[in-house]
Amino acid sequence: MILSQLTRREGRRGFTLIELLVVIAIIAILIGLLLPAVQKIREAANRMKCSNNLKQIGLGLHNYNDTYGGFPPGAIHRNLNWTPTSGEIGPNWAVMLLPFIEQDNLYRNAQNSVGLWMSVSTTDTGWQVVGGTVVKTYQCPSDGKNSTLCTIPFSGNSNPGGAGGWARGNYAANLGPSWPWESANGASANTDFGWAGSGPMCLWTASAGANKTGMGVATIPDGSSNTVLAGEILCGVSNQDVRGVWAAGSVGSSVVAAMAVGDDQGPNWNSGGGDCADDIWSANTSGNQNQMSTPSLPAQNLSNWASCPSQQATLRSRHPGGVNALMGDGAVRFIRNNITRAAWYQVTSANDGQATPNF
Repeated sequence: MILSQLTRREGRRGFTLIELLVVIAIIAILIGLLLPAVQKIREAANRMKCSNNLKQIGLGLHNYNDTYGGFPPGAIHRNLNWTPTSGEIGPNWAVMLLPFIEQDNLYRNAQNSVGLWMSVSTTDTGWQVVGGTVVKTYQCPSDGKNSTLCTIPFSGNSNPGGAGGWARGNYAANLGPSWPWESANGASANTDFGWAGSGPMCLWTASAGANKTGMGVATIPDGSSNTVLAGEILCGVSNQDVRGVWAAGSVGSSVVAAMAVGDDQGPNWNSGGGDCADDIWSANTSGNQNQMSTPSLPAQNLSNWASCPSQQATLRSRHPGGVNALMGDGAVRFIRNNITRAAWYQVTSANDGQATPNF
């Protein structure tokens, strides 16, 4: 009798197959509920890190402003040119900002070349030596493509710094909502809405004379707190795609322009006929420069009409619903995709003269 009871008890120590399946199913359900939460937490952390990067860039730009009396050039071209391989493109804002974001040692390698471009018309390419270096402050953690080097030969040099290509970044200076040539060399652009559309930073030609500074914190006509100074962009997916090259002063590489005209009408613009929104040279699905009419990766928020040169790009990000943008006063705001075209024009224009929109 006692032996029979012990035998029955020992036989009940394990789980039945049905019990195991129930436990496994419960665990699977819990994991399914947990993963989205983990992904949301990770993205929230990435967005915060991205915002902090822009704050650091903002501090650097304000320190530059205090030192030189205005913001740095968005880029300097010898002659205005929209094709990255033209050899006309000189140093940009991100190169000039290096000593103001604790990258003094890196900047010293380019300092003499930057000085030439700021003072005379030159063909010097010495500034490109910094272009192969990854600068973490310039990279958003949400963009998994920013580790891909670009091997397009900007200004004839495809091997900056001996690194085998150009490093990527995710932040671009705002040249304004109008076409970049309209506000080049400090001119005041007038475009679609009949409002002026210059950005706080602009393109300068090498022959424009010394002191190539943009507007200053205190001299933005619409007010620094009402004007986007810089914001997020996305990197190209192939080594032949120029998007996100942080050291290159090309539209879509480190500057944005024409964000509220033509095909581009807002941040992350892909809808309403915007599948070919940006105009960036050779940015297509395969990186093959012969496929110049192929729209580029709209499903990845990299819509582009590649038959055009690099002359139009809007702010883009991997953050759901919008982009981080640095305002002229140093604040970072999250601008949602549903901002109206008119409001987007006004916050990206430094001199539209309109009342500040709600956004």
